Amino acid sequence: MSTVNFSVPEDVKHAFNKVFKGQNKSAIITGLMLEAVERAQRKQRGHEAYLSILERRKHAPAITEKKFRAAREAGRP
Repeated sequence: MSTVNFSVPEDVKHAFNKVFKGQNKSAIITGLMLEAVERAQRKQRGHEAYLSILERRKHAPAITEKKFRAAREAGRP
C-alpha cells in the first residue's frame, strides 16, 4: 500500500472530515481517485475518437447537398 500526501485548503479539509466523520477516509479518497482516473481516461478516449473522426472526414468523398438528400430519401419506405 502506498502513502500519498496532498495539500488542500483548510476549509476543504474540515468539510471533508465533517462529512465523512467515522468513515474510512483512505477508502473514500481511493474511490474518488479512481473516479477521477476513469473520468480522465473517458475524456482522453473521447478526444481520440474526435480526432479520428476528423482525420477520416479528410478522406471521405465530398457530395453535394442534393446528392445527400437523394440518398436519404432513397432509403425511406
